[in-house]
Amino acid sequence: MRLFTSLLKNANPKIEYYSRFSPSPLSIKQFLDFGRDNACEKTSYVFLRKELPVRLANTMREVNLLPDNLLSQPSVRMVQKWYMQSFVELLGYENRKPEDPHALEDFLELLIEIRNRHNDVVPTMAQGVIEYKEKFGFDPFVSSNIQYFLDRFYTNRISFRMLINQHTLLFGNDTNPAHPKHIGSIDPNCNVAEVVKDAYDTAKMLCEQYYLAAPELKIEEFHMKDPGKPIQAVYVPSHLFHMLFELFKNSMRATVELHEDSKEGLPPVKAKVTLGHEDLSIKISDRGGGVPLRKIDRLFYYMYSTAPTPSLEPSRAVPLAGFGHGLPISRLYARYFQGDLKLYSMEGVGTDAVVYLKALSSESFERLPVFNKSAWRHYKTSAEADDWSNPSKEPRDTSKSNYKAKR
Repeated sequence: MRLFTSLLKNANPKIEYYSRFSPSPLSIKQFLDFGRDNACEKTSYVFLRKELPVRLANTMREVNLLPDNLLSQPSVRMVQKWYMQSFVELLGYENRKPEDPHALEDFLELLIEIRNRHNDVVPTMAQGVIEYKEKFGFDPFVSSNIQYFLDRFYTNRISFRMLINQHTLLFGNDTNPAHPKHIGSIDPNCNVAEVVKDAYDTAKMLCEQYYLAAPELKIEEFHMKDPGKPIQAVYVPSHLFHMLFELFKNSMRATVELHEDSKEGLPPVKAKVTLGHEDLSIKISDRGGGVPLRKIDRLFYYMYSTAPTPSLEPSRAVPLAGFGHGLPISRLYARYFQGDLKLYSMEGVGTDAVVYLKALSSESFERLPVFNKSAWRHYKTSAEADDWSNPSKEPRDTSKSNYKAKR
């Protein structure tokens, strides 16, 4: 606690300084061109030693706008401490020239340490929010602010790790020998159908472990520009896998639970991959019974999960399943490079989940949160009354005098 307070006091002016800068969004094409043609470690170092503190400072300023009762939760304080420590360590390179004989090597090692330190940010923050809700209950206004904050906080984290991974993979020794043609974490020729199958196989293995059964996969591709040709994209396979694994996991669970006693067996989960002029789309369709329209939006709330709530015992690892983070974070991965994730459901039948990605890497720019007055106002403005009618449980009795029009 004392160390955290000391770090906070000394770093606060720097946090305020760096938060005045907006993050610099990069496109997949820019990541690719830099890594492929003129990957210069000094250039990357000079860019990251400022850009990483800027991205950290923007989100650290925003954290402080959350309710004090949430900030006081042990898990949230732990996350703040990790961010503060990483920010202070990065400041050590603020004025360190790349010509310093050990600067590049030390910086590389620091980035790996920071990445490892932040590995458990998502489940730890999720646990902090649950701790808060168990103690203080549900407040619609606070819940809306938490939803807004976590979308931005986790997007910032995705971007932070993207920058670190590109640098460490390009200039470190942790290059994956299984993917020698990858440029950092980007595959210039990502076979989308193969990633679909990998995500399905992983989800199938978990489904079979839990339910002793899993639906089969039917996959088809439609290449608008070149029919019959396998669809490839310039993308980050790990991001795509994360999204598809979550969708397959949800589809399989719904399908098995609805049809486990059916004599006809389990209906297959279908995947369709299409490539047009602007969009690369992946649709995952199931016959798992669907979700009522009223509940669709809830599936993207961080505190909503149809799985059992996980244990909060500190001695146990914190699993992501059960925290309600799977779908909302998958949507953030899709939106990170200007795509999206949409759910279309027919209650009683099943659900179609569609991942939209940009077809062109030059249009796939990072979508980054910026701490500014607009963000500040979001936390400070009270929720206004709804300007549409709300249905009541019972119809009004218009025969009563209170409701009669005055003549």
